[in-house]
Amino acid sequence: MMRRLLTLLATASALLAAAPALAAGGGRLQVVARVPGPDGGWDYASFDAARHRVYIAHASTVLSLDVADNKLNTRFAAGAGLHEIVVVPHANLLVTTNSADNTARILRASDGSLIKSLVVPADADGAAYDPATGFVVVINGDAGVLTLIDPRARQVVGQINVGGKLEFGQPDGRGRFYVNVASAGQVAVVDLRARKVLARYQMADCQRPTGLAYVEGNRVVSSCQGLAKVLDAGSGHEIASFKIGGFPDAVIYDPRRHIAMIPTALDGRLTVISLAGATNDTVVASVPTQPGARTGAVDPSTGRVYLPTAQYYPLVPGKRPTTKPGTFQILVLDRR
Repeated sequence: MMRRLLTLLATASALLAAAPALAAGGGRLQVVARVPGPDGGWDYASFDAARHRVYIAHASTVLSLDVADNKLNTRFAAGAGLHEIVVVPHANLLVTTNSADNTARILRASDGSLIKSLVVPADADGAAYDPATGFVVVINGDAGVLTLIDPRARQVVGQINVGGKLEFGQPDGRGRFYVNVASAGQVAVVDLRARKVLARYQMADCQRPTGLAYVEGNRVVSSCQGLAKVLDAGSGHEIASFKIGGFPDAVIYDPRRHIAMIPTALDGRLTVISLAGATNDTVVASVPTQPGARTGAVDPSTGRVYLPTAQYYPLVPGKRPTTKPGTFQILVLDRR
C-alpha cells in the first residue's frame, strides 16, 4: 500500500484551494503551526493526556512533541520499523509496535526507556488499549492475527486469528474489538475475552479500509479509499457514507467536540464529520492540510490536531518516489 501511496502522491498537485472549514465546536479549523522534524518515514500518531505529549512512530525513533510549547524530542525512544505508540492509562507505560523485528516493546512513558521486548507475529502494525481487559491489542496485519499483551505483567497472553489482511482497530470499552479487514472490505467484530470473531460487517463499495474509530452512540467510523463509512456497531448497518479523498490511514476521534476527522494523503485534506446525533452524521468541513498527511492525533482538551507529513519529489519513471530532505514536519491545526 505504501508504494502505491507514494506513487500517487508524487503525481498529485500541491495544496488544493482552501475551502470553507467550519468545524463543530466553533471556529475555523486551519494549520496554525508547522513543527520541523528529522527525515524519514512515519506512521501513526497518538496523544498522551497525562503528559501532554503527541507521539509519532517515525521509522526507528519515537518522536515526542510537548504540546505546551511545540518542543520536539527527536530521540525519545528507539524502535525498528515503528508503527504505533499506545499509551497505557494510569501507568508509566507505553507499548510500541515494530514491524522490522516483529516486536512489541514496553517502554517507560516518563523517559522512553525500554522495559521489555516481546516477540509477536509478522507485521506488527496498529495497536490500541482496551480498558475492559487491560490488554494492548496488537494488530499483526499480514498474519491476520490480533496479539493480546498484558502491559503490566509484561507478557503476551493470547492471540486471536481473524484472517485476511488487517489494518487499524479500536475497542468499544466493553470487551469487543472492531478491526478493518483491508483485503475484504470488512469490519470484523472480535470478543477479546472469548477470543473469537463474532461477526464480519461487509461495507458496500469499500476498498482497502484503513483507519477506524469507535465513537459515541455505539458507532464505528471506517475510512475506505475515497469513502468514509459510519456503521451501527451492534448490527453493522450502514448509517451513512461520505466521499473523502484518496489514501486515508486514520480516523481521529474528538469526543468532546463530537467529531471524527479523516486525513487523506493524496489530496491533502482533513474531512470533518459531525457525530452530534445518533443518525444525523454529516460532513461539516473539508480542511486543507498538505499532501502526505494521512495519520494524526487530537488533544481533546484543546481540540488541536497534529498531522505528520513531508514534501515529495516529482515521480521519476522506474524509481520509487521519495520525500525531500528537510521537509518532514508536524502540522498543528487549531480553530481561529
